[in-house]
Amino acid sequence: MTNALTLLAAADEPTIDFAATAFVLLCSALVLVMTAPGLALFYGGMTRATSVLNMMMMSLGAFAVVGVIYVLYGYSMSFGPQDLAGIVASPLDKFGLNGTDGLINPFGFEGYGTIPELAFVAFQLTFAVITVALISGAIADRVRYSTWLVFAGLWATLCYFPIAHMVWGGGWLSASENGLAAALFGTSDGVAAVAPIDFAGGTVVHINAGMAGLVLALVVGRRYGFGKVAMRPHNVPLVVIGAGLLWFGWIGFNAGSELAPDLTAARVWVTTTAAACAAIAGWLIVEKVRDGHATTVGAASGVVAGLVAITPACGAVSPVGALALGLIAGALCAYAVPLKFRFGVDDSLDVVGVHLVAGLWGTVAAGLLSTDTGLFYGGGVRQTILQAVIALVTLLVSGAVTTVLALALRATLGWRIGGEVEISGIDGAEHAESAYDLGSRGGRLGQGGSILGTAPPSARPQTRLTDPEGAQG
Repeated sequence: MTNALTLLAAADEPTIDFAATAFVLLCSALVLVMTAPGLALFYGGMTRATSVLNMMMMSLGAFAVVGVIYVLYGYSMSFGPQDLAGIVASPLDKFGLNGTDGLINPFGFEGYGTIPELAFVAFQLTFAVITVALISGAIADRVRYSTWLVFAGLWATLCYFPIAHMVWGGGWLSASENGLAAALFGTSDGVAAVAPIDFAGGTVVHINAGMAGLVLALVVGRRYGFGKVAMRPHNVPLVVIGAGLLWFGWIGFNAGSELAPDLTAARVWVTTTAAACAAIAGWLIVEKVRDGHATTVGAASGVVAGLVAITPACGAVSPVGALALGLIAGALCAYAVPLKFRFGVDDSLDVVGVHLVAGLWGTVAAGLLSTDTGLFYGGGVRQTILQAVIALVTLLVSGAVTTVLALALRATLGWRIGGEVEISGIDGAEHAESAYDLGSRGGRLGQGGSILGTAPPSARPQTRLTDPEGAQG
């Protein structure tokens, strides 16, 4: 996806392209599957048995909040016609999707079919939802559901929609003649001479969500027992199923960003899959060398790392370039994930170690491996510099906005659930449900380390439940 101010310009005498329309709608459905059930199962399996429903509900809650506000004003803020200082579009121009009943010619280029604007709305809505849902993995097991829902709406409004506009809506990080790229390297034919590359969301989705996850993990604080007791995934088969559904949906996520069933979409299918395959290998090689064994969770995490890394570059690199990009992404993330223990940052389900790290690598790698403008293909260093700059700007914007929101919510609604609830399990307290009927085992919900990954409170008399180390409210 590129400059959406051009994208939303109606074609002369528009006639609907049924093939392109069907393609975009199908890809929209695939991206929807990424969040529910894909991410819900992946995160649910990664967490403790008594937190699995809460993790799934955080993904579903993203639909409830972000889906509604996207229809009301999110689409207008992201892709509306009235640009406000290159940062965001007016929320009023297309409020309630007013004026979106017509046809658009994606990118305004010849060779692209004309599709309903509502098909583009559907596609972009699913992007907004999954970006917010991704953040939840950084704060698993320990936050109030009501606070999460409030955060989801505020963060989408103040962070996601502006960054989506800046990158894809003709704003400051796009190829616009008024954008940062044009200021750095000049213009050609009314657009930036060197255009930023973010085909499907390396900055907008993954760096954005990863940085937000890092900030929340720091503000919310660590779980009880973090770094002292094992907090392993309670259901590895769920993790694998979730990863498979994410991979399946990611084809729509990346290929659908072409908005047309053409040669580029076919190449994106191949580069996306190639990067994921190579990333599995990269992750497992690191595990085998470092730990002496290759794990199933590592393979599933490698899939996600490769998919994240290829997202910004999938339309710009060759299949062989995708293999290199994915292999490095898998290895980088395998090394990055354990760093949370060294630095004491409880990124519960590795949002930072996977999405932020792979998102940064993939965004910069697009400047190295692009077959048109990449450094390794004789394109010079300008594209790589630009990619690093847009990644840095996204980090700064997401970090600043998320910090303000997280601290404000900590001071008002509060983030943390009670200590006893965290130890016994959040599902029952927050949702009055449990994922598994454990009564037949002769014990109460949460009894024993095999379920929670930690001992029950009665077995740990020295634990202070009112003030866990690193907890911030």
